[in-house]
Amino acid sequence: MSNSVIIEGPNVAHGIDTGDHHHGHEHHEQHFITKYIFSQDHKVIGKQFLITGIVWAVIGALMSVFFRLQLGFPNETFPIMEKFLGEWAKGGKLSPEFYYALVTMHGTILVFFVLTAGLSGTFANLLIPLQIGARDMASPFMNMLSYWFFFLSSVIMFISLFVQTGPASGGWTTYPPLSALKEASLGSGVGMDLWLISMALFVVSSLLGGLNYISTILNMRTKGMTMTRMPLTIWALLFTAVLGVLSFPVLLSGFVLLIFDRNMGTSFYLSEIFIGGKALPHVGGSPILYQHLFWFLGHPEVYIIMLPGMGMASEVLSNHSRKPIFGYMAMIISLIGITLLAFLVWAHHMFVTGMSPFLGSVFVLLTLLIAVPSAVKVFNWLTTIWRGNIRFTVPMMFALGFVSLFISGGLTGIFLGNSALDIHLHDTYFVIAHFHIVMGVSAFFGMFAGIYHWFPKMFGRFMNNTLGYIHFFLTFAGAYLIFWPMHYEGIAGMPRRYYDYSAWESFKHFDNLNAFISIAAIMVFFAQLIFVVNFFASIFRGRKVMVKNPWGSPTLEWTTEINPGHGNWEGDIPEVHRWPYDYKDDGNGNDFIPQTVPLRPGEEAH
Repeated sequence: MSNSVIIEGPNVAHGIDTGDHHHGHEHHEQHFITKYIFSQDHKVIGKQFLITGIVWAVIGALMSVFFRLQLGFPNETFPIMEKFLGEWAKGGKLSPEFYYALVTMHGTILVFFVLTAGLSGTFANLLIPLQIGARDMASPFMNMLSYWFFFLSSVIMFISLFVQTGPASGGWTTYPPLSALKEASLGSGVGMDLWLISMALFVVSSLLGGLNYISTILNMRTKGMTMTRMPLTIWALLFTAVLGVLSFPVLLSGFVLLIFDRNMGTSFYLSEIFIGGKALPHVGGSPILYQHLFWFLGHPEVYIIMLPGMGMASEVLSNHSRKPIFGYMAMIISLIGITLLAFLVWAHHMFVTGMSPFLGSVFVLLTLLIAVPSAVKVFNWLTTIWRGNIRFTVPMMFALGFVSLFISGGLTGIFLGNSALDIHLHDTYFVIAHFHIVMGVSAFFGMFAGIYHWFPKMFGRFMNNTLGYIHFFLTFAGAYLIFWPMHYEGIAGMPRRYYDYSAWESFKHFDNLNAFISIAAIMVFFAQLIFVVNFFASIFRGRKVMVKNPWGSPTLEWTTEINPGHGNWEGDIPEVHRWPYDYKDDGNGNDFIPQTVPLRPGEEAH
């Protein structure tokens, strides 16, 4: 490990390496295809995940605009829908079959392709090697494969949108028997087969990525980078990968058995089914088995989506408050608690399936218990920003929004975690509201905080601040305007998954509220287009980063060049001497000390 001279400035800490350049790290001439398409550079792969995720996010959000038009204005026609959807919206009116297809695909795309692959794939790839001091992932080739399996999965899912009978329409959970019988509905045909194949490939992608992330974090940390000197983002990404590696194979087995039931005459999920008065030859299966297999992934999936946002919000809040993170070890222990309990609460999604009340009470206890480590994180975030020297940058605004949404969405989960209350609320809009606030919108806010914060490291430029603030305020206000009223609809018993409420006398008084929600949803969609324009325009025309460490952060990724090449550091990888949250006076006018600076005489390690 070479010696380094540290030159301090008001906003930057440069490490000038005195060792041999590219020690043990050779570079080869790369062409466009090997550098940008079939790249094995973790930073390029992270950008591939991010850009693919953004494309899918726009598609998934546009779907929600279409079905919100139907829900908010059920008796109106919208000719623009016919231009987009063709025969599925003849005369500008959405067909019932395609409404369910849109809801199914919207959920699938946002949960898996955007908030799983787009979030973890982006930031695990970008940050793990940079923040632990590694040249690349443990297996760059396997890392490349993880993206291309995701891309192939995306292509197949996209093709399913154009088959004659329409895409899958059994709900994003694809419960049998609707998903297991091809004759059940139009969306149970070829579209469902393509959905299952796509999701199987997606699981392969997630497993390749997850194994790589775990191996890299455990085996490739630089000298001095002990586990307790890792940023909380890396801890969060580690446990995210552990959750995925242990739970995604269970989902894959559920999909494989469903493919068998659909195409090979088996009866894993089917029994005593009658269609048109005729009994089908399926005996002995149980659709409840599928629910167990799905939700054994489905609840860890909530934290696969939430943990990266938690880790990034921790870092952004600390950095832009200019304060050390409060309760570093408590934050790590709470991550461990969340990871363990995430595997023990899946059946709280199944209280209405007729499970035994005693078993239900066990899952109620475990479900309420998981609120404890979540509350630890919230209190630590609030204490971190308390009396901090807060810089209200765009990343900081989104991190604060993440905390707000996580609190308000998480509190409603206490209602649904109680089996007695859940029986009334389960199939209502209360679930839609809770699910979207805590797992959808708050996860997006964590993702946006990360994008705005690490964009300078990804592209060497800044995103436009004015557009960023507009994006934040419209999205933050719009999210609450969309989903907060849904809690009241749900408590009143308004059922979810219905195409048209206008025929229900008991729900007619919600007509104006539904229209209001739909208008807010359209507003939020256009706010995301502002982000998309800002993102892509800033890649080419954004204000250039002039210093290595524009945010004044102690962590290792800001010790690389502004646009680091494959291998990250020009010379030897820097050595780590301190924890990643040393926000204090360094004696030279800076309010932070990089991890690479040796401890002073008499200074104690954190």
